[in-house]
Amino acid sequence: MDVDRLDTALLVGGAVILLAILAVRASVRFGLPSLLIYLAMGVLLGESVLGVQFDDAATAHALGFAALVVILTEGGLTTKWSEARPSFGLGLLLASVGVAVSLLVVALTVHYALGYSWTLALLVGAITSPTDAAAVFTVLRKVPLRPRLRGALEAESGLNDAPTVLVVVLLSAGHTPDYGVLGFVGLVVFELAFGAAFGAAVGWAGAWLLRRVALPATGLYPIMVLTIAVLSYAGASGLHLSGFAAVYVTALWLGNSELPHGASTRSFAEGFAWLAQIGLFVMLGLLASPGTLQLEHLWGGIVIGLVLTLVARPLSVVVCALPLRIPAGEEAFMSVAGLRGAVPIVLATIPLSEHVADSEDLFNLVFYLVVVLTLLSAPALPWFASRLGVTVDPVRDVELEVAPLERIAADMLQVHVTERSRLHGVEIGELRLPKGASVALVVRGGRSFTPGDRTPIRHGDDLLVVTPSRQRDATESRLQAVSRQGRLAGWSP
Repeated sequence: MDVDRLDTALLVGGAVILLAILAVRASVRFGLPSLLIYLAMGVLLGESVLGVQFDDAATAHALGFAALVVILTEGGLTTKWSEARPSFGLGLLLASVGVAVSLLVVALTVHYALGYSWTLALLVGAITSPTDAAAVFTVLRKVPLRPRLRGALEAESGLNDAPTVLVVVLLSAGHTPDYGVLGFVGLVVFELAFGAAFGAAVGWAGAWLLRRVALPATGLYPIMVLTIAVLSYAGASGLHLSGFAAVYVTALWLGNSELPHGASTRSFAEGFAWLAQIGLFVMLGLLASPGTLQLEHLWGGIVIGLVLTLVARPLSVVVCALPLRIPAGEEAFMSVAGLRGAVPIVLATIPLSEHVADSEDLFNLVFYLVVVLTLLSAPALPWFASRLGVTVDPVRDVELEVAPLERIAADMLQVHVTERSRLHGVEIGELRLPKGASVALVVRGGRSFTPGDRTPIRHGDDLLVVTPSRQRDATESRLQAVSRQGRLAGWSP
């Protein structure tokens, strides 16, 4: 590439990224997931429409994995361990046992209903079974789910890439007969468990280093955090452990440690993850040539999508939730919240790059499947959550780039008082917030003022609450309790 070609590439790339960022706003307005818009942009740029040629499955495979590393890093950094911990076991079960159940159900369907060979049927099952971290982190975080439910779904999406990548790689390489069933399962468990342990060790070491190093510029801290996460992935992969499990656990550890400039680090990771998603989906759209997409691929995608939605996903949730006494509403929502996105399409590039027989048909089928499932399921999730009663009145965390807050280890919360909230009528002093937390500002009817202890809260108010970082979870729990039960929440004579 010479300078002239570089200029052209920068011009086209900049225009695509700018349009993709603007598309985020359009997707929110019309209720469509942004990934569909990015895929469509890639298809339009491709050789069948605007003429950009891209058919290198091996490069797509490598770049796809790189993008997933960034997305999983952002997901781990922004996941609250206090919310994920109670449901982490369920998330781990869904990422392992749940994936196995879904894989078998889909493979049986594909083999007997669509006539695929057993190798291709198992590949379809493995590729379509994991939920997508990018879709879960961007779609579900807009829905005020119960913390335990959101924690389980986020943990599942962060961990289920690890076993499925291994399964797809081994199936594509044709090595599975050498392992046997028990050996195969043992290898998956070994790589997942020791990959997670490696990630925890790197996370601990990274947090220790970040707290003791004095960097000359604030902007270097986010870069250092992202670098540590990437090293965790690469180190685990080099040891033949699960790199995806390692990078997620490392980011989870770092995100829940008291690190300098944590707010700016999470903001940087979020922006970088958006960039990775844009590039990933546009690239996958380029790889999917409309000329090779046939009606039989659409039909196959619909059949597999129905089996996944109506049989495989609900069955896997029931099997995993059976010993844990999960409420029926939460179980039902988990059954419909198995979002697919980039991960299945990226996984489909593995057999394509290995030149597995009929792998191009497999890629096209998975492409259709992801588009159809995302189009139908993602916009309906807020409605399902509301109908099933698994939402809570949101207490939204606003991380402000204010240096004094970081120096005193404090966080700021923004609380919107909805029409259903029982905060209405409660006086500021009756909130009984944890020691050190206080309501700093009330915004009412476009006017802001500093409240006193006798100031009553009204519907539609926005409260700015300052709380010490160590009391943040207790402050949120207290606000939610009063919102649901009123001023006597937690009172005892």
